[in-house]
Formats: sequence, structure tokens, C-alpha cells
Amino acid sequence: MTQVLDPTPEALKQAANLIQKGEVVAFPTETVYGLGADARKPEAIKKIFAAKGRPQDNPLIVHIAEISDIGKVIDGPMPEHAQKLAKAFWPGPLTMILPKGKDISLQCTAGLDSVGVRLPANETARALIKLSGAPIAAPSANTSGKPSPTLARHVLDDMNGRIPLILDGGACRVGVESTVIDARTQPVRILRPGGVTPQMICEVLGEVEVDGSVLRPLNPGEVVRSPGMKYRHYAPQGKLTIVKGKPESVAQKICQMYDEAKGLRCILAKEEHLALYGDRDVRSLGSDAAQAASRLFDLLRLMDDEGMSAIFSEALDAKEMGLAVMNRLGRAAAFNIIDA
Repeated sequence: MTQVLDPTPEALKQAANLIQKGEVVAFPTETVYGLGADARKPEAIKKIFAAKGRPQDNPLIVHIAEISDIGKVIDGPMPEHAQKLAKAFWPGPLTMILPKGKDISLQCTAGLDSVGVRLPANETARALIKLSGAPIAAPSANTSGKPSPTLARHVLDDMNGRIPLILDGGACRVGVESTVIDARTQPVRILRPGGVTPQMICEVLGEVEVDGSVLRPLNPGEVVRSPGMKYRHYAPQGKLTIVKGKPESVAQKICQMYDEAKGLRCILAKEEHLALYGDRDVRSLGSDAAQAASRLFDLLRLMDDEGMSAIFSEALDAKEMGLAVMNRLGRAAAFNIIDA
């Protein structure tokens, strides 16, 4: 059985001791829960992949506790533009891809000569990293392909018996994984959108590019340069369909599909559009993209708990935080998107 403990000083010491012994521990961050192991130990990294059932061509993000720890993870000094981003957004939900340091396991980076590194804002996460005395590689703490966990009970649902310990730090504030940027180039390129938006990065550096793969599946043979780039990811068990267009047209189309669908089904809609769906089973994504981000994975997991066979979701405007939500929704739906 997997232990679930509040992050007391004693529990943190226990978790750090497990990390030092090459084990895997789940812990909270401000984005989602992570499944952590020493990024320098190949056998420990293999345990992460085994627990998740994750393809080993999918690189992991390495977490540090202080900016001064960056030299343990990357090769050479941080570029000036990366230093500006670190000053603006660390600790926080930003991952920067930089040249890999020699001590970081190639299993961690899926054989790439680059590494994604992040300094999380969550105090429990940083305390665990400090006590462990190691950079911690940590993907989201779910089985591969399922919605990422934003509560400790989500982790337990997926990882009970697979890992020794989960630190329960409550609900994750942001609710979607970190923004991933390739910081080896200028302008920097967003590979996965998240809580640090393109506009926020642009305000610091003056320019930013968004990779074309953010809102589409990877092309055949295209290298997975960042976590979360797989074709179908974050997926519920039921079939998810996204409908885009004007609100009234979207609601009309969703109502039609809902009424024609068999079995248990549900609608995900913006708060201000709920009345458009009458007495059908509709759940609120919130009143803005930030609320949608914080609720999305919990809602998708709830759909699984309730045995939904069909889920119909409104599309959000793919701008700023809405870009992160549509990136996750699109992959959860395997890009099954209908224009109303």
C-alpha cells in the first residue's frame, strides 16, 4: 500500500530519505502533483517510467530548490535571456529547456542533450528537493495518458501500490502543468503553454514564438522535445468532443450531439453559457480561462468516476491562459474538434 502523509517535517524527511535511496515519491507543486526521483540516478528514473507506464521517449522535467542549483543541472552558464526569465518567473510555473549537464541521467532526458529545468513555487516541493540534496526529475503523478492529478487522491487512484509515499499538499493552485520553453534559441519558443503566458514572456524579452505543435498532433517522426506533446494525452475514458464557434451555435450543436448520444454523457461549458443547455447534465469550466485551467483535470477525472461515455466541451479562445487550456483539451480529445 502507498502511504499518504501531510507534509510535516517528519514526513518530508521520510520522503527525502526515499529519494536518496533511489525510490519514487509523489509531491505537490503549484501546477500539478509530480512523481519525483533523483535525476542523476538511471535506475530511479526507470522506476518513474514503470510507475506511470510512460513511453521512455518522453523527457522529464528536473526540479531545483534554488536558482543557485542550476549549475547541477545544465551545461555552462545560463544565457542572459534565460536569466531574465528566471528573475521574472522563478519560483513559478515555467520550465526552460537548456543544454544538459553531465550529471543528469540520459534516461531523464529521453537521450536528448537538453534538459527541462524548473524552480517550483510550492514550498513543500522546494523543501523536499532541499532535504533530498538532489535535483528531482518529476513528470505529473498520473498513469500515462490520464488527466494529470491536482489532488493527492487523484495520485492515489493511479499510484496506489506503485510507489511508497504521497505527500498531500492540498489542491494545486494553477491546475495545468508548467509552461515549457526552449531557451536555447532567440526568440525563445513555447513548446507547451501553461501558467506563464506568451504575453508575460513577451513583456520580459520583447518577443516569443509559439511552436506549431501546441494546437496540433505531432507529425510522423517528429521528436518529442517537451512533456505533453503526445497526440493523445490527459485523456478521460469517455470520448471527448470539442465544439468551437459562436456560443449559440456551439450550444445548439452540443445539445444535438448530447441528445443523440447513448449512455451517460456530460457537457463542459463556460459559467455564463450554462443556461443555454437547459436541464442537460452540464458542468462549469468557470468564468475565465484561469478558472478553467484550475478545474479541467479534476472535471475530467470526475467524468471517469461517474462513468461518462461521452463528454462534449465548449472551446475556449486560445489566447493567453486559454492557449494552455485548449492545448490540454485538444490532446485529451485526440484533436476531435468540430466547428459549429
